[in-house]
Amino acid sequence: MPAHLARSGAATFWSELPRDGRWLLSTVVVQFFGRGLTLPFTIIYLHEVRGFSLGLAGTLMGLIAVVGFAVTGPAGVLVDRFGARIVVVAGLVAAMAGLGLLAFATAPWVAAVALCLFGIQLGVAWPAINALVASVVTGDLRQRYYGVNFALLNLGIGVGGVFGGLLVDVERPGTFVVAFLVNAATFVPPLFVLLGPLRHLHGRAPRPAHDDGAPAPGYLTILRRPEVAWLTLLALLASFVGYGQMEGGFPAFARQASQVSTRVVGFAFVVNTVVIVCTQFWVMNRARGHRRTRVLMVMALTWALSWVVLGATGLVPGTAAAVVGVLAFHALFGFGETMLQSAMPAITNDMAPDHLRGRYNALNSGAFQAGTIAGPVVAGLLLEHDLSGGFIVVVVAGSLAMLGVLAALGRRVTPEVDGVEAVPAETPA
Repeated sequence: MPAHLARSGAATFWSELPRDGRWLLSTVVVQFFGRGLTLPFTIIYLHEVRGFSLGLAGTLMGLIAVVGFAVTGPAGVLVDRFGARIVVVAGLVAAMAGLGLLAFATAPWVAAVALCLFGIQLGVAWPAINALVASVVTGDLRQRYYGVNFALLNLGIGVGGVFGGLLVDVERPGTFVVAFLVNAATFVPPLFVLLGPLRHLHGRAPRPAHDDGAPAPGYLTILRRPEVAWLTLLALLASFVGYGQMEGGFPAFARQASQVSTRVVGFAFVVNTVVIVCTQFWVMNRARGHRRTRVLMVMALTWALSWVVLGATGLVPGTAAAVVGVLAFHALFGFGETMLQSAMPAITNDMAPDHLRGRYNALNSGAFQAGTIAGPVVAGLLLEHDLSGGFIVVVVAGSLAMLGVLAALGRRVTPEVDGVEAVPAETPA
């Protein structure tokens, strides 16, 4: 193995990062600690503390995804026109306002406004932050950055979830107010970094000279590029069989078909976080020098296996084997996530022209959000009609379908975009 591939570890990665990259990464755990503090308990807060019906609380929660999806496209355009940093800052301010308002939302319309504000931040965050990172970190280091960022994100959410479980109590409504206010405060450090040490960044690239005067291509024009279309389809499938099922299909199947306790379901998410945090560097270093599309094929096979394992628990409901299977599902799924979250953003940003990076990231983000909206709907329809076997067939088939998409994508991207160096052509003697 070449020496540069043999080097590994957090210290090496940190030493290779440019100063601006270190600043960007320094606040991830704090910001997502706040997310973990409130994420599992928001619907409980709306229903049991504020007294909204469960149906209304669920509808209000859905506003986050709907608004996030709606603002993703405009966010990509704004990133390309005004720069990624200012869009990230606007999203952070919206999130702080939304969470602060939600802490005191005693009427449904107030909660709706608050959750819409928070949805704005979620919608602009992916295209803007990924574009900003890509303007600071280049080459192989970019892929590793995305992987480490994902591990730190999960660490923050995991630790925040533990503290949130210890803090909030429906018998003491004030504990929820404190949790949401702390969540709002965790956006202050990244805001400080962007307005202070990184105020010189803008995350905007000038348009090529031959494009001067011509209108920037729209999303449909970009989607007509075959490699972009295949990457967008991959993002849709990955979110549909993956993150779209984490808060809907998986818990419902585990309770209905596997018949495990809610405590086991909650602990499965802890297992997921531990696997991601503990294996991200190992996966990241072994993926270096390999085609990203092939790394993602391993991810797709791992996810297919994880869903088969979960499906098998339905054959032994309510047993210790079912508990082990449910936990194993999330361990396997988390292992697959470590490959997805480093390779896919790297492909997207290496494929994108610098001056269109916002739009490319927005397309990828929009596809992911569409999958997270569609996933729970399909899972709910299947599981509501006791078609748990059909649900497993759908998600396994979706995981395997990614193999074909990745094969098509791999034939259409350059070796550099796929994470390997191009083989130089031989010069005739």
